[in-house]
Amino acid sequence: MDKDIAIKVENLSKVYKLYNAPIDRMKEALHPRKKSYHKEFYALNDVSFEIKRGECVGILGKNGAGKSTILKIITGVLTPTSGKVTVNGKISALLELGAGFNPEYTGMENIYFQGNLMGFEREEMDAKVQAILDFADVGAFIDQPVKNYSSGMFARLAFAVAISVEPDILIVDEALSVGDMFFQAKSMTHMKKLIENNRKVYFNANNIEYNTSHFKVDSLYDEDFEKTYRNCTFIDNLT
Repeated sequence: MDKDIAIKVENLSKVYKLYNAPIDRMKEALHPRKKSYHKEFYALNDVSFEIKRGECVGILGKNGAGKSTILKIITGVLTPTSGKVTVNGKISALLELGAGFNPEYTGMENIYFQGNLMGFEREEMDAKVQAILDFADVGAFIDQPVKNYSSGMFARLAFAVAISVEPDILIVDEALSVGDMFFQAKSMTHMKKLIENNRKVYFNANNIEYNTSHFKVDSLYDEDFEKTYRNCTFIDNLT
């Protein structure tokens, strides 16, 4: 793959089997003639695109359009039904609020837990902890189980951990919408710095006007091909 390409998606599809009743799944598995009891739902259907290093890319669509699905496939959380995703660089993701965090662990324990999941030794995370604490700004709650955190505190800690690994690619899936305005502005400022350092930011947003007012969006993938948003490149290939 070309070194200038950060993410390459080729003919990607994700199909879910929908059953009218739970028993239908067993009927299908045990039927001697392999009778089908399900309907197929395409969350993604033959999607292909390339994203270059240093680009900021947004995805816009209605609920159920496949926005989160494609982010999860890119990050390896989900496997595609068909197609291929190639990622060139270290990737960090902020998906659903609390994804990857153990609610019974304290904030500090989750910092090291996340670092371990991303391949960092404890000594390496020791050097990052203070910067994470400064950015997250959760105070004494860092030593409390994260199940006791507000959604805003959770988002601040999760984002601080995600950016602490200095990723080549940062993927954000609407999780920042739960934070307060100050935190959102601070997060946007940091993402600007990532872009300026030729890192790639890929985000899923419901409020595209808000995001494009904070940083330049090089490409916007729109399942409805709405042309009301300017200064973006629209590609109608998400459905």
